[in-house]
Amino acid sequence: TAQTAVLPTEDPIAYQQHCRQFVDEHQPATATETHLVQELADTSWRLKRIPLLEADLFAGAQDCSPARQQGDTPAPSPQSLVPHLAALGLHGARLSRQFQKTLDQLREIQIDRRERQRRDLKDAAAMLEHHKHKGIPWEPADDGFVFSKDQVERAAQRMTRQKEAGHIEHVRFGSFSNP
Repeated sequence: TAQTAVLPTEDPIAYQQHCRQFVDEHQPATATETHLVQELADTSWRLKRIPLLEADLFAGAQDCSPARQQGDTPAPSPQSLVPHLAALGLHGARLSRQFQKTLDQLREIQIDRRERQRRDLKDAAAMLEHHKHKGIPWEPADDGFVFSKDQVERAAQRMTRQKEAGHIEHVRFGSFSNP
C-alpha cells in the first residue's frame, strides 16, 4: 500500500536508474504498457530486497556484539528465524509469480501492437502504391493511418525489395533439389 517502492533506507536515485533500465529494455508505447513496465520495475525492486532481509535476519541471530552479550537485547534463536524466513520465502514466490504474470501480459500486448502496426503499415504501403499507379496524390491520414508519408514510402520500398529478393531467390535457388 506504499506510495513508493523505495524505503527510507534505500537510494531513490538507484531506484530511478532501475526503473529506467526497465523502460529502456521494454520501450513501452502506450499508457498500459508504461503501467506494466512500472509494475515490473517495482516488483523486481521488491524481489531484490528479499536476500538483504534474509541476510539481516541471519546477521541478527549471529550478532555477538558487547551490547548483546550484556543482555540489552537478546539475539534471536535460530528456531525463531524459521517463521520469518518462511514468510520471506512465500513473499518472494508471490512476487516472482506476479513478475512473470506481468511480463507475460506486457509481451502479449506488445506482440499484438507490433503485429497490428505491421499490418497497418503494409496496408498503407499498398494504398500508397495504388495511388501512385493512378497518379493521385495521397496522404496516410486521409485513410486513418498514423504513419508519416515517409514511413509508408520506406515500407513500400522495403516490401518491393523483399519481393524482388524472393523472386531472385526462387530463380537462382528454387530449382535445386535437396539431396
